[in-house]
Amino acid sequence: MASVLAAAPAFAGFSVRDGRLVDACGEAFVARGVNLPHAWKPRATGKAIRQSAALGANAVRIVLSDGTRWRRTSPQAVRKILVQARRARQVVILEVHDTTGYGLEPEAAHIGSALAYWAKLEPVLRGQEDLVLVNIGNEPTAGATTPEQWLEAHRTAIIALRALGLRHTLVVDAHDYGQDRSGTMRDRAAQLFAADPLRNVVFDVHMYEAYGEAQAVERYLRAFETARLPLIVGEFGPDHRGQPVDEEAIFRLAGAMGVGYLGWSWSGNAQEVANLDLVERFDGRRLTPWGERFFYGPGGVRQTSRRSRVFSGCR
Repeated sequence: MASVLAAAPAFAGFSVRDGRLVDACGEAFVARGVNLPHAWKPRATGKAIRQSAALGANAVRIVLSDGTRWRRTSPQAVRKILVQARRARQVVILEVHDTTGYGLEPEAAHIGSALAYWAKLEPVLRGQEDLVLVNIGNEPTAGATTPEQWLEAHRTAIIALRALGLRHTLVVDAHDYGQDRSGTMRDRAAQLFAADPLRNVVFDVHMYEAYGEAQAVERYLRAFETARLPLIVGEFGPDHRGQPVDEEAIFRLAGAMGVGYLGWSWSGNAQEVANLDLVERFDGRRLTPWGERFFYGPGGVRQTSRRSRVFSGCR
């Protein structure tokens, strides 16, 4: 049973308390969900939301585009996604994917460019604080970007988003393509959390080849537990481009420590990473080996997912 940490916040949205993400019912929420590639396969999103919910997922992380690298996801499209997710009783993490690999990939957008897009979405997101978490930019720093640049870019973004009136929980991706090999996010998360006037930030690590051994997984999760800061594993898979990932340690430790996780990804991955597809050809009835493990294995979604009571009016 979810633990009740405190009364619901006045604005009835997600919040962070004592290092945990808390829903509008005042209960700890542990994400057990999937990443959906909406920006690239928008017509598949509605069905994927329904089918992933039927498989037990309590959350979806949605790939959006601000138009820098891919076709812009319109406010109308986002509104439709939110309606579909609420109907399926799934919490939504929205992320702008165009920022991926800034500092290394020439076509990547600086995280600052995503702010104009979030400003356009603000009318759609207003009043959805109980449903939506705002993932400012996917894997927005890499290469020669320094730890200080990661910190300042996110500090500026958080202050700007709060100035726009967004009261949602904000999600911040780690440096180094989300893997935080350098420990940049681990070492500076407390500073960034304190920079938010609402103290409502969740940190997101992507566990791929840098987490090929259980020790690496445990060290990283324990660092945030010790710091009493909220962490999710926003992406992970069974391996990555031929390099092993200790996904069993992720399932086991995330369960033991109450850390949320979202698998990458529903379907449609490029050939070199096709084994990261959870289902074949966007069909939730056709689970891949990774999908079978993710949904039905020990510590997987079916065993550990609990829906937020927000969708039943906290009853």
